[in-house]
Amino acid sequence: MISYEPLFQTMKKKKISSYELDKRGFPRSTYYAIKHGKGITTNSLNHLCSILQCSVSEVVQYVEDDVESMPLKN
Repeated sequence: MISYEPLFQTMKKKKISSYELDKRGFPRSTYYAIKHGKGITTNSLNHLCSILQCSVSEVVQYVEDDVESMPLKN
C-alpha cells in the first residue's frame, strides 16, 4: 500500500501547511484525499514535489500490505 506519511513529515520539516499548499495551487480536495489515504494522480504527485522542492520519496512510500489480513483469492 502507498503511505503519505513522508509528505506530512516533509511539510512539517519545510514548515508548509495545507493552507500554503492551497495558496500555491494544490487542490484542497486532493489534499483531503491524501489525508484519507486515497490514491492521487502522478500529476498531483508532480505538483507536490514541485511545490515542496523535494523528491517523490519525500512524499510517498510503499509499505507492504499485511498478507494475513488480505482476503483469499479463489
